[in-house]
Formats: sequence, structure tokens, C-alpha cells
Amino acid sequence: MGGLAVAAQTSIEAPPAAVFALFGSETGVGWLLDATCDRVAVGAVVALQAPLGGERVALLGRITALRPPGPSRPGRIEIRLDQPWRGRLRVLFESDGAGTRVRIVADLDDTGLAWLMRRRGHPVPEQRHSGEHLVGLLTSKSGPGSVFAAATENLATMAVDEVNADGGVRGRRLSLLVGDDGTDAATGAAEARRLVRAGCRTILATTTSATFVRTAAELRGSGVLLVQTLMNEGGLGGELCLQLGERPADQLRAAVTPLMRAAGGRRWFLAGNDYVWPHVVHAMARPVLAEHRASIVGEGFAALGTRDFTPLIERITATGADVVLSSFVGADLVAFERQCHAMGVRDRCRTLALTLDEPTRERIGDAASVGMWGVSGYFEQLDGAANTAFLRRYRDAYGRFAPPVSSIAESAYEAVHLYAGAARRAGEDEPRTIARELRSSRSEFPRGPVTVTGPETVRQDLFVAEAVAGGFAVSPPRQGS
Repeated sequence: MGGLAVAAQTSIEAPPAAVFALFGSETGVGWLLDATCDRVAVGAVVALQAPLGGERVALLGRITALRPPGPSRPGRIEIRLDQPWRGRLRVLFESDGAGTRVRIVADLDDTGLAWLMRRRGHPVPEQRHSGEHLVGLLTSKSGPGSVFAAATENLATMAVDEVNADGGVRGRRLSLLVGDDGTDAATGAAEARRLVRAGCRTILATTTSATFVRTAAELRGSGVLLVQTLMNEGGLGGELCLQLGERPADQLRAAVTPLMRAAGGRRWFLAGNDYVWPHVVHAMARPVLAEHRASIVGEGFAALGTRDFTPLIERITATGADVVLSSFVGADLVAFERQCHAMGVRDRCRTLALTLDEPTRERIGDAASVGMWGVSGYFEQLDGAANTAFLRRYRDAYGRFAPPVSSIAESAYEAVHLYAGAARRAGEDEPRTIARELRSSRSEFPRGPVTVTGPETVRQDLFVAEAVAGGFAVSPPRQGS
């Protein structure tokens, strides 16, 4: 395998054991030791804000090996990185006599090296895909959305492998080309154009709606099929623009009654990121809450990338809300909910977060996620032989330290299979013909049956789930639209 190993080191005037103990302490002693890590143990998730090329980039991974320093041996922490590239990060704590030498070695494979070069503005030659059926995947390998997208590329690739094992698309191998929107609409549109230049005539988008809206506008008239795979607000469906996934109104109708029952009250505060999807969620919440005789006692938004939510949380507390409807996403949802827990919000009320999923709950942490609820079409804890077999294939392919599966990531797996089935039935590569077949699709997936009956009409069951230690307690399904 090609790639690159990047190394750096620094010295700290303290014994190795003391420096090792600072990892994950968030005490302001440097980006490495300030890692977000609730427990330093094998299997624990880690987030690092690494300085790369003059900016801070979130590195998301999991501890896979651990050795505290001893009298005659260096300490060692190994982290498997999932985002923005897959690789290994090794941190060594060695005595240098007067203190501790901390060495960091990061392994980048070819894909990671290409990501880093693009990030720094260097041109990267595209691999040739002669004779293959090429599809683009636009996802969030960096930025706040990298949390919810952690397993997306894995599952899309697994679906591609399954399609190819079943003969590909009319005898041609299906090949996936991945773009990173950086959780930024302009970057996403530029990456979409790169995928099109590389030969993709269909792009599957597992991104925020801000990126999807911008990309749909940029690709209008290009003849390229754009498919949004994950939960979204709808409203953009057309001949070459399809929106799959859950709809906020359906999610809210499924979850409002259980949340008010758990909270013992009907007073709601609406809080979320300041972009299109949260605004639509809040607009849809108003009539749904009115139908259930609930009241809205306040509303607030914060920009993507916010990390201090103190003023907003103080407003929530002051209203005496029983339930917070949280429309934050990814790393912002993690930061907001951890701060809500620290400021005692959930001692007073419950939280419904429409994007709460397995990787996000895990990074919020067991303690801070108590009192949170989610609602979506898939959770890892779903019963059934199909989901059990699906998760076994995923772990066999990517190992026990791979990020957990979520509805958002699993939607990319479904979209690949739905697309491949439509392309086979179409009998040609023309995007409009494939889109027509895709608009009338039905298949069985780990979440159950999924039926597509239009450019933005999808039927699937929805599950309301309460966050518990290690995962979710999932309620029986409710019919979605």
C-alpha cells in the first residue's frame, strides 16, 4: 500500500506518567493532550483538533491499543482514524531525562494523502475508471458533519462490493468516487463538479441540506442525477433530483407523544443550527406540536461550528421548557448536548434530536446523552435476521473498531443498492432513464421495506429510541410516509 507517514514531536517538562495522564483532560495544554475522550481505554472514541496547513481539522477515531509509561518503557496510545481519512495515529511518551518527549506518527494511505493534498489546494490526478460504471459519493469527511458521516463511506463501499459480487451493473463493475464537502456548501458544490469532471453522471449526497441545495443549483441543467440519501426536508425533487430519507414532519409525529410522556410536560424549546434544514424542522414542528396541544416557549439558532452555547442554554433554562427539540447536527450536536448536560439542562427536561444516531450519541457520551431521544428509520439495535447479518458483514469487512452504523450512514448503503437496481432495469446509462426507474423502487433493507414512489416520496417505518448506556432502547416501529 502506498501513502505517507507524518511525524512530529515536542518536549514537556513533566514525567511521562504525568503527561500520559493529561491525554483527554481538556486542560488547555495543547491540541494533542486536549483530545475529547471521556475515558482513556481501548475502544473509546477520540476527537482531536489537529493543526493542518494553518487550520484546525477534526480527527475522529478510536483507541485501539494502550500502554501507560513505566520506569523503563515508553507509554503508547494508538488510535484508528476514521475521519477525514482512515489510518493510524501513534502517540509515544518517552523520557528524555528532564521531562517527556511526545512523538506523534500519523499514517496516511493513498486516499488520505489525496484528501490532504486537495485540502491544501494541490491538484490530484484522478484515477482512470475505463469500462466501469462510475458513481460519485458526496459526503462530509471533515467539518462538523464528519461525526454523523463516520461510517458512510464504509457502507457505500460495502454496498458497491455486494453489487459487484452480484454481477455489477449489466456486466460492468460499479465503482465509487468520493468527494468531501467539508460540511461547507461552496466546497461541496466544487467537489460535486470535480466528481462530474471525473466521469460521474450520478452523485449520491450524504451531506447537510445546505450543501445539497447549493449542489442541486450548480448541477441544474448538467444532465447529472443527484440523489440525497439521508433525512431531509424535501421540496427539491424533480426529474434528475431525488430526495430519499426521513422527513421531519413524520419524525416529529412519531416522537412527540412519547417525548411529552417521558418529560411529563408539554412546553417545548426549539434550538438548532442556523441553516435551511433546522429552520424547516422548526417550521414543521409548529403545526405538529399544535396538533398535540403542546406549546412553544422559545426558539434559538447558532451558526455551524459554534462551540460555546452558554447564552442559548441559559435561555432554555429560563423558559422552564419540558422538552428541547434539537436540530443541531454532527459535532455541533455533540458540543451542544455535552454543554447542556454540564449546565444541568436534562435535570429539568428531555431532548428530542432528529439527527441523534449511534456515532453522535457515542461522542456525546453515556452520561451526557441520558435523557436524549432520537427518531429515524434505522438503529443498530433493531431486531431481525436481516439487520444481524448486515452488521456481521460490516464488522467482518471493517473490524470491531469501525464506527457504528447509523440511519444516516445506512442510507448510503441503501441508495447504492436502489441505484444499482434502477440502472439494471433501465438497461442503459442515461441518468434520466435510471432516475425514472429509481422513482418507482422498492426493496428490503436492514431497516425493513423501503418504497420510493416519486422524486421525494419514500415510505418506511420510523423508530423512536431513547439513549441508554452503550446505545439505544428502540420502541416498536411507527409507519412513516
